[in-house]
Amino acid sequence: MSVGFKKSHSRSVQKVRFIIQVGFVLFCVWIGIEFSQFISFLESNGINTFPGRPPGVEGFLPISALMSVVYFFQTGQIHGVHPAGFFIFLAIVGVSFVFGKAFCSWLCPIGFISEVIGDFGEKIWKKLFKRRIKLHKLIDYPLRAIKYLLLAFFVFAIFSMTETTLEVFLNDTYNIAADIKMYYFFAEISRFSLIVIGVLFFLSIFIRNFWCRYLCPYGALLGLIGFISPNKIKRNTVSCVDCGLCANVCPSFINVDKVKTVISDECTSCLNCIDVCPVADTLEVKNIFGEKKVSKKNIAFGIVLLFVSITGLGIITGHWRNNVTKEEYLFIHKNLDAIGHPTSTAEIKELNKALEKENQNKFKKIN
Repeated sequence: MSVGFKKSHSRSVQKVRFIIQVGFVLFCVWIGIEFSQFISFLESNGINTFPGRPPGVEGFLPISALMSVVYFFQTGQIHGVHPAGFFIFLAIVGVSFVFGKAFCSWLCPIGFISEVIGDFGEKIWKKLFKRRIKLHKLIDYPLRAIKYLLLAFFVFAIFSMTETTLEVFLNDTYNIAADIKMYYFFAEISRFSLIVIGVLFFLSIFIRNFWCRYLCPYGALLGLIGFISPNKIKRNTVSCVDCGLCANVCPSFINVDKVKTVISDECTSCLNCIDVCPVADTLEVKNIFGEKKVSKKNIAFGIVLLFVSITGLGIITGHWRNNVTKEEYLFIHKNLDAIGHPTSTAEIKELNKALEKENQNKFKKIN
């Protein structure tokens, strides 16, 4: 280290990040257990005690959530089928707008699993080859484009829908049953799906964050939003000693040691680079408007607070639990195999008529 530069003694934030990641994963597991109890109620045809449906499961329905957001901007109304998904989506976008693509490295359970697999893989390759494996840019760039093509497809499909078509689709039994179908997809996973997941797992050992870097359309959206985040990692070129440690630990292979400001759709604000920097006040997160330093502790606290605040807004305003009755869920579960993805507005209306007729018959019996 050059004479005159102050050595950094700042504490690493990685333990805090790990605790937050694990806490969020355990929370998702808890939601999964509650949802499995809800499925058991449906499978008993209503004989078991109704445990309630955990609204948090809607966080795993990003396409439906995006449709709800578009519907809100069209009508000014929060749709009643997956309202929790609406607020979870806004919370994830809100975190990304303020702190960049931070959701991926601080809260996302898939991101956490990818990180654990990637760390394991890197330890192996560093022992064998004394370096990390990185795809050449001629291969890396085209592969990274895949997630943007997937995102473009979903955005085009949703934004091309009229207000009426969007409302009919959101009201459709297919959308209502989306979380139930998702449950059975994993509970009764096919051999082909298992092979695909196995291949992705295997590739993630060789190529760090394979799913997140190349295939996740959610990550593509958050990366684009991260571009306009006011908080960026900045490098002081005067005090930098060009040790290269920051670039060496970056999970996204960003050349942090070569830029003044990190502007990348792959930066997840994990803060690894800042933690390993040996020189004080050289790598910092700063607000681009006032050049004011944002401490690592405030970033960790801010990410959690922002996510909890936005989702909490949905709870306190009564837009958290959906308006689907347990009787409707029982009917849908009973006819689950007959519910497919609607291909036209007319087909959506026919499916809705069947549910409406069933409800009318039940109402007549009661009276």
